Amino acid sequence: MKTDEVPVDQHFFDDLGANSLVMAHFCARVRKRDDLPSVSMKDVYGHPTIRGLAAALTDAPAEAPAAPPAEAPAPGSSLRYVLCGAAQLLVFAAYCFLAGLVTVEGYEWTDAGVGAVDVYLRSVVFGGSVLVGMCVLPVVAKWVLIGRWKATEFPVWGLAYLRFWTVKALLHANPMRLFAGNPLYVLYLRALGARIGKGVTILSPSLPVCTDLLTIGAGSVIRKDSFFLCYRAVAGRVETGPVTLGRDVYVGEKTVLDIRTSIGDGAQLGHSSALFEGQAVPAGRRWHGSPAQPTEVDYVRVPAAPCSTARRAAYGLASLLQLLLVYVPLAVGGGFLLLDLAPRLEVLLDPDVADMTSARFYAEALGVSVVFFAAVLVVGAVSVTLVPRVLNLLIRPDRVYPLYGLHYGAQRAITRMTNLKFFLWLTGDSSYVVHYLRAIGYDLSHVEQTGSNFGTEVRQETPYLVSVGRGTMVADGLSVLNADYSATSFRVTRAEIGPHSFLGNHIAYPSGGRTGGNVLLATKVMVPLDGEVRENVGLLGSPSFEIPRSVERDSSFDHLREGDEFRRRLTAKNRYNLRTMGLFLFVRWLHSLLFTVLGFAALAVHGTHGVAAGALVGASLFLGLVLTAGYYVLVERLITRFRSLVPRLCSIYEPHFWWQERLWKVPAAYLVALNGTPFKSLAWRLLGVRIGRRVFDDGAAITERTLTTIGDDCTLGPRSILQAHSQEDGTFKSDHIVLGAGVTVGTGALVHYGVSVGDGAQLAPDSFLMKGEDMPCLARWGGNPAVALRSDQIAPPARSARAKEIRTTTAEMTDTEIPTGAER
Repeated sequence: MKTDEVPVDQHFFDDLGANSLVMAHFCARVRKRDDLPSVSMKDVYGHPTIRGLAAALTDAPAEAPAAPPAEAPAPGSSLRYVLCGAAQLLVFAAYCFLAGLVTVEGYEWTDAGVGAVDVYLRSVVFGGSVLVGMCVLPVVAKWVLIGRWKATEFPVWGLAYLRFWTVKALLHANPMRLFAGNPLYVLYLRALGARIGKGVTILSPSLPVCTDLLTIGAGSVIRKDSFFLCYRAVAGRVETGPVTLGRDVYVGEKTVLDIRTSIGDGAQLGHSSALFEGQAVPAGRRWHGSPAQPTEVDYVRVPAAPCSTARRAAYGLASLLQLLLVYVPLAVGGGFLLLDLAPRLEVLLDPDVADMTSARFYAEALGVSVVFFAAVLVVGAVSVTLVPRVLNLLIRPDRVYPLYGLHYGAQRAITRMTNLKFFLWLTGDSSYVVHYLRAIGYDLSHVEQTGSNFGTEVRQETPYLVSVGRGTMVADGLSVLNADYSATSFRVTRAEIGPHSFLGNHIAYPSGGRTGGNVLLATKVMVPLDGEVRENVGLLGSPSFEIPRSVERDSSFDHLREGDEFRRRLTAKNRYNLRTMGLFLFVRWLHSLLFTVLGFAALAVHGTHGVAAGALVGASLFLGLVLTAGYYVLVERLITRFRSLVPRLCSIYEPHFWWQERLWKVPAAYLVALNGTPFKSLAWRLLGVRIGRRVFDDGAAITERTLTTIGDDCTLGPRSILQAHSQEDGTFKSDHIVLGAGVTVGTGALVHYGVSVGDGAQLAPDSFLMKGEDMPCLARWGGNPAVALRSDQIAPPARSARAKEIRTTTAEMTDTEIPTGAER
């Protein structure tokens, strides 16, 4: 506080000018004192004076003792790490070879068609065969390599893990994820071994991996962005376990169900919530929060409608026929028909003429890439702005429709098309994003331009029922939930976000959210659906509680947001953002040019048929991933001039922040293909992360790479985020994140800036570790915001005899870790 004495009745924030970072450091220092009770940020916000905090801690009811410390993970084997990476590389190379061989043979056979009708029919057969093959291959691999999943555990980088990763990678690469919300999606999970009842609707595209351990009762609904993977990674080991949902269960958006969790018949789990290991929601009860706790809020807000089994079957069949008879031949045969109409590109397409040393070869490749890139932009713009508006004529707000009909299909199409990422990525974090969102249907009232009204990740069920008030700023990760679902029906309703508010990262905002004007919604907050409308306050946590709307530090740059100085800086920011947009259009086009040259070069070397041609095309697919990774690593390092970032506190109207926005636009989707492999750590290291040995990254995101340090043998769960920055209103802050050796970050957890995590510590799934926190060694924390877990929040060990056997023979792992199909 920069004062010798703190009056016991003065408000930490209003009177003393403290902020959350200062108070997080205060809490960390108190926790290190054995003679003082543990203090959390929720305690500080609820009792923001010394007298009030002391009284609250003194009068607090006795709680269960703190959870026992986590077991210190044993150091991994570097040899096992290298061998597993080599084996994964061979699996990927074999997949690319198979894909190349199929592509070449299919290309040759389709190209032999005479006339448009023949090409169309051949495209249907070839494209449909590829689609079916990509869907069937993971099922076959699962039953052959695994058999039936059982509750067990095994170390990463072993043979058991290799089989686990192979099945997981094939599942994530297959097109069935596009059928989320379709009855065919449920049938596919059943083919993988899941026990799913009648009338179940699953809107989440996150395919569970250990499907035999998944049970879902009839009439249940699972919203999108929910994770029920039936496995988790902790301290360098993969643990598998059951997830059980009863009949008529509702699971909200942005939820995480850890292993050994269950929800009883007719129960509900609200949005932005999590069930920690061992938690069980009783039948008929409603829970929400992270970790979940009882509530009276009813999250099923749409009445039922008639929806028969025949209706579901007809919708699934119609969707499949639409894909096979329209989209597949359009993608496969459309290219052939266009090439027949276009001037003959002999230098590229005729292997007898193609000459990679000629200037004409590269000139025609350049022309093809320019035309293709421009066509994608035009088709994408039409798909985002015009087609959804036509489909929206079929849907009326606040009207209940049955699932799996014309209206449902139109609504799902609107959701898919208006959530295309390219244009939002291009215009986000600039003044131009406002025009894009208006073009797709957002109601933005009278816009008060800030230059950063919205980030690059904003999603919605329908853009035509989203209203955002004047002067409101939205960071990345907003998901507007303006469609409500039951097991048989859906309804779209308007979602309204009040004026002069700020929304942090990764927020699910439902229609009917009880927030008004001038509200700060903190990162990962649960937006309340009950109680009075919150205005002129901040909300933090899940379930949410009130915090100050702003503090002195966050208002220190307000003078830059007024008068002539604001207009001058906004104009300069707009010019800078426009140059950034142009730069990344060029970067994306250049990437497409490199792929065009690579693809045609493969055809030029060995023609368009035979095993050799298939091997060359497969090699080009393999090299394409390597080229993409190297290309975008180089782009990012050039933007940073191969220097490390330094912690900053500045206004969003300063050039450093504009440069930081440019850095955020570097594409990183290629990293998904590296999840669960040693090559992900290699990519992070090339991007500037200070990362140790044998780190297991199962799908983490790191926003500021050079501000992040990760120790040896750390475990990063799927969709976990290490975010070394924060933006609140017009203020940008960044600082280091340091993870010690053997740290575990659970599925969907977020670690904020200025955080230090001690060796062997474990952060539970879906947790939010706030800025400035200091997590001790071997500590077990969880929740939103994260605090030290109690002993009653830690599930007792429930390992099978087989799991114990595996645990005691870690150093001598064999193929018997997970029984194969032959061993069953």
